[in-house]
Amino acid sequence: MDNFSVIKIFFLSTLSFMVAMAWTPLLTHFLYKHRLCKQIRDEKSAPVYFRFHRKKAGTPTMGGLLIWVTVLGISSLFFLLGKICPLDIFQKLNFLTRSETYLPLGALVASALVGLADDLLNVRKIGPHGGGLKMRHRLVVYTFIALAGAYWFYFKLDWDVIRIPFLGNFEMGFWYIPLFIFIIVATSFSVNEIDGLDGLAGGVLLVIFASYGAIAFSQGKME
Repeated sequence: MDNFSVIKIFFLSTLSFMVAMAWTPLLTHFLYKHRLCKQIRDEKSAPVYFRFHRKKAGTPTMGGLLIWVTVLGISSLFFLLGKICPLDIFQKLNFLTRSETYLPLGALVASALVGLADDLLNVRKIGPHGGGLKMRHRLVVYTFIALAGAYWFYFKLDWDVIRIPFLGNFEMGFWYIPLFIFIIVATSFSVNEIDGLDGLAGGVLLVIFASYGAIAFSQGKME
């Protein structure tokens, strides 16, 4: 593992954090101004839910914009700089690659757009149970996103292997596709439930991403 790879990761992480913090007040002001706030089901239709979640009424929603817009913006910025600027540093800071980052970035943006649509429907009180996408609609959309990812891995990258700690690699063959879809859909819904319990999934996701970062460091796979 070379020193630049480590510096690159910390630089981009720090830059993303600073950019997100910088435009947080702008986003918060916009959300309050346009009343894009969480709508809570009334006490009559859902007494238990209302008792646990009534403090969230009026809380700005769509905070996920801070994450995916920042990531997409910085990724696009260094991709363009790497293409149009002759300086070698910008080419090294460009981390978009067909084999490693196109898919996760695309899945992030696609899933985020689903969440954005769900939040907008909730704000406008469009949909069942106080507003939002129906579960079956989210299930269909997430399944299509996962199917696209499974297709990319299996047919484009020729990848059908999973690694189980302490046991080694296992070739799944075509079964890799349904397993991939199940994991992506299950993860998406679990994050949605976590976010609904405490109002912010960021703390849980921070632990998860930090764990993946530690694994990447330990294996020397900084890219």
